[in-house]
Amino acid sequence: MKKVLSVIIMVVLTMPAIAQEIEKWGRFEVAYEANVKGNPFDVVLTATFTNGGQSTTVTGFYDGDGRYLVRFMPDKEGRWTFTTRSKVGALNGKKGSFTCTAPSEGNHGPVSAAGPDFKYADGTWYYPVGTTSYSWMHAPKGYPERTLKSLEESGFNKIRCLFFPQNISYDYEGPYPFERKADGSWNFERFNPDYFREVESYTDRLRDLGIECDLILFHPYDGGKWGFDRMPLEVNLRYLRYIAARMGSFRNVWWSLANEWDGLKRIPAEDWEKFGECVADSDPYGHLLSVHGYTATYYPYWKPWVTHCSIQDQAPVEGPGRAGTVRNIYKKPVVFDEVCYEGNLVARWGNLSGEEELYRMWNALIAGTYATHAECLNLDGNGKSEQSTNYLAFGGDFHGECWKRIKLMRSILEGLPHPLYLADKSWDTSFAGAGDGCYLLYFGKEMKDEWVFDIPTKNLDFARPQKGEKFQVDIIDTWDMTITTWPVTFELGEPTPGNYRFMDVQHRSVRLPLKPYILLRIRKI
Repeated sequence: MKKVLSVIIMVVLTMPAIAQEIEKWGRFEVAYEANVKGNPFDVVLTATFTNGGQSTTVTGFYDGDGRYLVRFMPDKEGRWTFTTRSKVGALNGKKGSFTCTAPSEGNHGPVSAAGPDFKYADGTWYYPVGTTSYSWMHAPKGYPERTLKSLEESGFNKIRCLFFPQNISYDYEGPYPFERKADGSWNFERFNPDYFREVESYTDRLRDLGIECDLILFHPYDGGKWGFDRMPLEVNLRYLRYIAARMGSFRNVWWSLANEWDGLKRIPAEDWEKFGECVADSDPYGHLLSVHGYTATYYPYWKPWVTHCSIQDQAPVEGPGRAGTVRNIYKKPVVFDEVCYEGNLVARWGNLSGEEELYRMWNALIAGTYATHAECLNLDGNGKSEQSTNYLAFGGDFHGECWKRIKLMRSILEGLPHPLYLADKSWDTSFAGAGDGCYLLYFGKEMKDEWVFDIPTKNLDFARPQKGEKFQVDIIDTWDMTITTWPVTFELGEPTPGNYRFMDVQHRSVRLPLKPYILLRIRKI
């Protein structure tokens, strides 16, 4: 009777997959049941998916209760067929098919590196304007739902967060990523699928909001409470292979090997290379992959498995142009994922004003790089200290000022023909190009009442401006969030000899509001 029931369940589980339609870069999933001797997490299950001449092999995984899952993210429309492989008879030789349809609105596919910039799989440029909330997925008292709502209202399109819980002021009540043994210690050979499902559920919720999940796989904030920061090498590699099998098909996942990898003192420095290679080898989709260190600890980001730079260092964005040097060195996308935070903490890293936080983000952008936002304001309703309002730690509601300017920032970036870069490299540290005939000039903290029209003749690898071309200027107040078009059309005269600059034929200028944080958008008509 038990055997017959197993067959019936298997048919019910696989039949819907045969006629299933999955959108491009969506997630196909099929489940099989098998009773195995020993540890079910040791079972090796793969499936090869084929569409025409294209084939991709993925690894399945044990999901608890005798159930094995195979997940796949199709990147080509049409009919896909698949066949499973396993030494377990009940999992071997299973066949099926599904139809991949066109992507739905807003589905641009996963993000990947494109030289020093980012692109979605459909070719749309991606500009990471992100924030950080380490434990929002694991926080108590309805914080995850509040976090999702605040993210939706803010306009951020990326969030950095921890996979493992961290040892902070609230008492985390579980679930945990591993099962426990009879003596209460962790059984590192058996994962707890409930924990992974919770992370997966929130990752999908982020996807529905158009937000990338920069998932931090290790961190040093355990402090020995649970021991997830000091697991043996073979346990760490096993965990990395398992999470890659489970979540590789999530199109909005980025892999961050660690936050402050050099703070994990029980993990040898050479193991990070093994971790990176393990994730890269285990992820058939090639999701973005990096590792983040302590202040000014620059990992060897030229390693082939590193797709982009994830850096903690405020110095390159404290002034104009500096971040461009980092971009020039690595020639990969550069994200300064910690540049200190807007907050009211005594700690030196958590007491920026909102203006300073936004200023650093714009400095990064003008130099062709990116900076991640975060805030750590501890407030209660009476303005007194209350740690649970710390968004960096718990998520919930934003309480600062910088986040209110993010929608404008994104609208400016996404209206550009190309991601930003210093048009004349280190010669002009405030003047960014954005492709043919488009520039941004950021004055930062400088307050001016006039700008005489003056643009560089150089434009990196893009078309250079020519005499006689006409331009229009928009005055953007990045703090007060206003955009004013200056009512004068400028015409380029002869380039200035030796200085590689163009001025207006009549040497006309733009009147400025004598305020800081002014940005000019200069576009060819």
